[in-house]
Amino acid sequence: MNGTQAPARRSRKKQKGNIYTADCPSRSVLDHVTSRWNSLILVMLLEGTHRFSELAHRIGGVSERMLAHSLHALEADGFVLRVVHPTKPPKVEYSLTPLGSDLATHVQVLTAWIEENVSRVLDYRKASAKK
Repeated sequence: MNGTQAPARRSRKKQKGNIYTADCPSRSVLDHVTSRWNSLILVMLLEGTHRFSELAHRIGGVSERMLAHSLHALEADGFVLRVVHPTKPPKVEYSLTPLGSDLATHVQVLTAWIEENVSRVLDYRKASAKK
């Protein structure tokens, strides 16, 4: 070596959650992932990078306030990357991080299952309402 050594790396112990424990932080992650708007954002961003206005237009029914809140929560959890381009007006783009991409593929399986089986669920609801 040339007299300098690489800094010692701290080993970080992987923390596994227990979703059934009341105070486990994994519950707040579950809340973020399974909220209606966050799930739709994650699946939409699997297609690629989108601007705020594109997301607002394509996700029917979401208010701009709720979209902004959802994107902020997903960014804080490390699932979404927000990039601001220095233009006038500023151009802001959203994409998935590697962690977010991994998560979104799982959420996409769930949303695809729901789309395929919605008529069955509605049939059960209708039958249940008649009881």
